[in-house]
Amino acid sequence: MRPRRGPGCGCLGCGGGSLLVLALLGAAAWFVVVQPVRQFLAQLNPPQTQSQTATQNQSPSQNQTTTQNQTTAPLPTSSATAAPLTAADVQKFVRIRRDVRAALGQSFTQLQTTWADVQAGQSFNVLTVLNVLRQAGGSVGPARVAQSAGLARENMTPQRYAEVRAGVNRALGVPNVDFAQAAQSLQNGQLPNLDAVVQTATAREKQLVAPFQKELETTAAAGLLGL
Repeated sequence: MRPRRGPGCGCLGCGGGSLLVLALLGAAAWFVVVQPVRQFLAQLNPPQTQSQTATQNQSPSQNQTTTQNQTTAPLPTSSATAAPLTAADVQKFVRIRRDVRAALGQSFTQLQTTWADVQAGQSFNVLTVLNVLRQAGGSVGPARVAQSAGLARENMTPQRYAEVRAGVNRALGVPNVDFAQAAQSLQNGQLPNLDAVVQTATAREKQLVAPFQKELETTAAAGLLGL
């Protein structure tokens, strides 16, 4: 007679079941977390410029280094030492945001729903971030192209844009929530900072934003994607 298997031992052996579960969890993590984050960040990368095109004539090793540097480059964030807002900054920001909103299309309506929840103080987590990234879908790429074109037209750097966005959010009394930064943290294997803290604006910031307040409140949802 054949010896009977011990309790809990299947056709894969006593440890095979655990390995199968781990493999399934790994596959789920790839499709639910890793893949959406990578696709989102790939679309969010700046479009290729003329100077970047010139690197195609470099050696393969140089091209590989350039690609890696572009992929891992951190997204622009607001700086504590940022220059004060000016009227020209706000006007440029408003015009660029108009282009971004138009490029987002139907995805913008979905972003507004999430943004309303953020403003209402509803707590959100990594799953919320992933849902927003999936909802944005293919709209992120065109919106990023529109933003880059607007930055070039207005002679504004991505860093300055991020600083102006933070100042505008302060003036509007809304948190500076950026799911693009959260996605980059997830890609780097780090837990994202999802604190929705409203910072205090200066009187000058409020004065500069006031003429465009209604429009900026409407387009603030684009900031969830770092746009």
